[in-house]
Amino acid sequence: MTRSGIGYDLHRLSEGRKLIVGGVELPFDKGPVGHSDGDVLAHAICDALLGAAGLGDIGTHFPDSDPKWKGVSSLLFLEHTRKLLNERNLRIAHIDAIVITEKPKLGPHFPAMREALGKALGIEPEQINLKAKTNEGVDAIGRGEAIAAHAIATLEV
Repeated sequence: MTRSGIGYDLHRLSEGRKLIVGGVELPFDKGPVGHSDGDVLAHAICDALLGAAGLGDIGTHFPDSDPKWKGVSSLLFLEHTRKLLNERNLRIAHIDAIVITEKPKLGPHFPAMREALGKALGIEPEQINLKAKTNEGVDAIGRGEAIAAHAIATLEV
């Protein structure tokens, strides 16, 4: 039996912050505003995994009101989620995700992202498919004011 879950995240971008996507720091002049490192890809994947497992959402497990999560790497969220899945004998079969941003170009960084995400989740990088899209200049993402990600996770019971 398989179970699927979807995830979504969006963060405003601000100058002077590091841009972390998929656990990888990218050279860019803006980064996400967030309580943790603001990694939209890791957050969307985390929500997709939690949803597939029927375990709520990222805000339930890692609330921005808890100082313990301030500034931490979002890869820790994925490691904790992996433990929750393991406790329930759920195995990650596949993750598919899209990051939406005008800049920077993400494709060259996908191998490193897949490696970092796979390590945090205890899966092979080949089980993670990543895509990048722009918003064609439309809305906050298109104006370079925000970055977003969508993800779907498939778990095997």
